[in-house]
Amino acid sequence: METLWMTACYVVAVARRRLGALAGGDRGALSLEWIVIAGIVFAAAVAAGLIFNNAISAETAKLP
Repeated sequence: METLWMTACYVVAVARRRLGALAGGDRGALSLEWIVIAGIVFAAAVAAGLIFNNAISAETAKLP
């Protein structure tokens, strides 16, 4: 779950930086494409985190 939390914090930090750039002018503006890309990356990170977490839990259950 820690990986998921770190990923969510990173995505929020990047979004805040982009929104700050958007408020400051046209340079570095947050466009719809970047929002969609960020959503896809976030969904992939969540899926990977869940898969890895389940795999690690399954392997640790096998330990004596």
